[in-house]
Amino acid sequence: MLDELLYQIALTLVPNIGDVHAKALVNLYGNAQAVFKAKKKELENIEGIGTVRANSIKSFQDFTSSEAEIKFIEQYKIAPLFITDKNYPQRLLNCYDSPLLLYYRGTADLNTTKIISIVGTRNHSDYGKIVCEKLVEELQNEQVLIISGLAYGIDTIAHKTALKNNLQTAGVLAHGLDRIYPPQNKSLAKQMVEQGGLLTEFLSQTNPDKQNFPKRNRIVAGMCDALVVIESGKKGGSLITAELANGYNKDVFAIPGKTTDVKSEGCNYLIKNNKASLISGGDDLLEMMNWKPVIKPAQKKQRELFIEFTPDEKIVVDILQQQDSIQIDQLYFKSGLSSSAMAAALLMLEMNGIVTSLPGKVYKMS
Repeated sequence: MLDELLYQIALTLVPNIGDVHAKALVNLYGNAQAVFKAKKKELENIEGIGTVRANSIKSFQDFTSSEAEIKFIEQYKIAPLFITDKNYPQRLLNCYDSPLLLYYRGTADLNTTKIISIVGTRNHSDYGKIVCEKLVEELQNEQVLIISGLAYGIDTIAHKTALKNNLQTAGVLAHGLDRIYPPQNKSLAKQMVEQGGLLTEFLSQTNPDKQNFPKRNRIVAGMCDALVVIESGKKGGSLITAELANGYNKDVFAIPGKTTDVKSEGCNYLIKNNKASLISGGDDLLEMMNWKPVIKPAQKKQRELFIEFTPDEKIVVDILQQQDSIQIDQLYFKSGLSSSAMAAALLMLEMNGIVTSLPGKVYKMS
């Protein structure tokens, strides 16, 4: 396993090989070590790899950096999460540019049933603080994992309020796990390791450089069921994260503000342009995600289906018959179907009145 981890880390360091190409190679060869041991001519003939990338792989020699990172991982009990690991955040698998390898310190289940990402401005108003605290407090009776970026402002408020209300919360970092940025959040980060976690794709010794934050934001957007924007200008990381979440087919919500308030321009823009649904707090979020408790009718007999299904449709129906409703990401995980196969199966089942779609990309038997 250590040998494979050495090659996994090394694959993230190869010049000209990004996450998309690396994942394609791992999918083809089965593991990272096999990628490095493949013949150059063979690599050159793979679509999208070619001579330059094949040369980069075959000439790579910097395994000392991988060895140093393994020592750091062992010393601080960090969990490396490779794209093929079962503990890797499975929701990220539906994002084409998801990281090949993540580093995680914490106790939270990154594949728990309900995950909410909260983002917003670093320079929040009193209104932003109040609505953020209210939203998180209204989720305290739900087993929700709160994700944010451990930045100043709304991120920090979301993490702190989650801890206060006994919710798990994880911070996605734009640097290595050997440091905390901003340094004022060191105490908060320590608490989060015990009641949530810290997650990054960056090696130790990586500084929080400007170019790292958009990469961090795509993880915040990709590993949630829903993204909530609380106070944002018309430009900045929060709106970028919202655009990413929309691209990943996530549910995006925004808290509105006064039309004259600069700090609410971004949220109002998202709502106005149908890029986010308007909510005022956690109760709205739970309702729109179809997460509010449903009172079951007294012993409803399971209806018999006398329809001839395709193999893919039968897989979906069998899963849905086991529970009242299920979110699309969980349906992906349980079925093992590709996104195109799942979309085709659900479309036919809906058209035939077998399956009903609910808000929040939730499905149930009709």
